[in-house]
Amino acid sequence: MQNKIIAILLGLAVLSGCMDLDSPYTTGLNDLTVTARYPEGYSTRGGAQVKVESISGGVTYTLTTDGNGTAKTRLPDGFYRIRISDRDGENVFNGNLDWVPVCDGTVDLVIDVLRSKAGTLVIKEIYCGGCPKDPEEGTYQSDQYLIIHNNDNIPVALDGLCLGSLSPYNSNSANPWVNSEGTLPDFLPIIQAVWRIGGSGDSFMLGPGEDAVICLRGAIDHSAQYPLSVNLNRPGYFVCYNNVYFPNPTYHPVPGDQISQDHYLEVVIKTGQANAYTFSINSPAVVIFRPDEDIYDFVARPENLVQVPGSSVDRVVAVPEEWVIDGVEVFNGGSSDNHKRLGPTIDAGYVIQKETFKGRSLMRKTDSDASALQGFEILKDTNNSTEDFYERDTQSLHK
Repeated sequence: MQNKIIAILLGLAVLSGCMDLDSPYTTGLNDLTVTARYPEGYSTRGGAQVKVESISGGVTYTLTTDGNGTAKTRLPDGFYRIRISDRDGENVFNGNLDWVPVCDGTVDLVIDVLRSKAGTLVIKEIYCGGCPKDPEEGTYQSDQYLIIHNNDNIPVALDGLCLGSLSPYNSNSANPWVNSEGTLPDFLPIIQAVWRIGGSGDSFMLGPGEDAVICLRGAIDHSAQYPLSVNLNRPGYFVCYNNVYFPNPTYHPVPGDQISQDHYLEVVIKTGQANAYTFSINSPAVVIFRPDEDIYDFVARPENLVQVPGSSVDRVVAVPEEWVIDGVEVFNGGSSDNHKRLGPTIDAGYVIQKETFKGRSLMRKTDSDASALQGFEILKDTNNSTEDFYERDTQSLHK
């Protein structure tokens, strides 16, 4: 991480050298060329979308690649976040670079676009930001939930599905996992706990276009006391509940009478110290994954539990990227210093949580054409949450 900070400081020094010190509010224009390099076995294509976002200014430029996979533009001096997205049938291609310094007149970049497949199970909604306690004073955050959607035309079993969030908890925290080249590790550092849906293999089937609600905190009717919250005491809902590992009753009350015990998720392993499951209220990076081996055997091997760099206490579970079914990166809208935790094969972009404690949630867009063709709800899935998600004014479960 120290190397990354040095690299950023050097970049700032380079940028300052590009600017006219007598005119601090004006900068030169630079020719930027971005070329998408496709994986071996896949032909270079035109028509990919390239988004170039000014990190400091919030301005985004949208470009399209030509037949050589290249897009060009002119930009003022600055740091930029560059994303490439393309889709060919079920094949999704994404690539990104963060904190790219642009100055000195000409910048040529070649960005590897990595292939992934559109998922069958996708994260439909993340509600983590809490709501007002109206008509009382104060704010409330014991009502977090996640919705998973079956985007396929056949039933899918939820049995054995795991979920977790990544270290660091918040997008604007220093990311200790970035190496000296500025790249992420080849595993996902799952922090605090890994949760698993139980079942015997086909106990919990999710039909085409159906949703599964997972209560990350209390599976009770929160709206009974706080009308701007939600009722999470409903038949069929799942809940992250284990009063041995997470005994804090404020965040993990005993589930309501409509929640059956077989819908309590298992704690595969707890690596943190908190008495309540810690899930960021403003910028989680969350994944759902299906292990290729027994997850309990996996976490029992010491090499799969990794110490957080710079910490003598915190550990994470090093989950292989290829296990991931879907993931969503959330950025803190109150910060200009956000950093990626998920790589481009999982989420090449991010969705912004603009404000907390307003009852807002992060929702995946519907693919109207595909839904009309299939006859059930199909959600947009490009493995780029900047394109796939938006921020709702209210939770979808709010009634």
